[in-house]
Amino acid sequence: MNPYSPAPTCRPRMPAAVVALLAVAAVFGAALLGISPANAQPQSAAADGIKLYLERAATGLPGRVEVVLGRLDERLQLAPCARVEPFLPANSRLWGKTQIGLRCAEGASWSVYLPVDVRVFAPALIATRTIGFGHSVGPDDTRLEEVEVSREPGAPLADLPGLDGKTAARVIAAGQILRAEHFRTPPAIGAGDTVRLVLNGAGFSISASGRALSAAAEGQSVRVQTDSGRVVQGVARSGRLVEMRL
Repeated sequence: MNPYSPAPTCRPRMPAAVVALLAVAAVFGAALLGISPANAQPQSAAADGIKLYLERAATGLPGRVEVVLGRLDERLQLAPCARVEPFLPANSRLWGKTQIGLRCAEGASWSVYLPVDVRVFAPALIATRTIGFGHSVGPDDTRLEEVEVSREPGAPLADLPGLDGKTAARVIAAGQILRAEHFRTPPAIGAGDTVRLVLNGAGFSISASGRALSAAAEGQSVRVQTDSGRVVQGVARSGRLVEMRL
């Protein structure tokens, strides 16, 4: 008997989860799954097919991908289906706890959603000791370790040189994963700092002193009040220098 054809009315209906997973096995094909319709473990084989589909769909994610399948609602009553097509629901993302759709494309008309957990593992920097507020980070302060980035609220950092010139914007506890929002670039100029204004032109340079009216990082625009009381604008540079151009 073809296991994908409608069951005789004298026999009990096959459980919904088995029906759907058997149908998914048909999508991927016996050769791909390494099973035949008479296989004693169709659920396991079909689950492997779903995982393979998701892992291929997740190609391009940063790091190693693991897929953990949930379970269909056992209360579902689905008509037997000869061919099921997997699909990704609109606006879904293969990241963390999500779901994959299973749609009957031949033999019946239904669609269900299977919960899945797409776990992504990638190298990330871990604090080896407490990093105080305003402190910079060196090689002895971190170690590189594989973590599950799909469970992190922000993007973990994996490159120590990316922290050059930056300091901790908060206290970071030992063992904590380092994220971009934990750090900031210290201002090159602070509000109220005495700065040196430099006006560069074609073949000449004029300098004067003034007071910064706001803080600014390297390369940012900053307003400065000169000793004469005039307010001008320039580009913040290191060494409390403000560069102006004609």
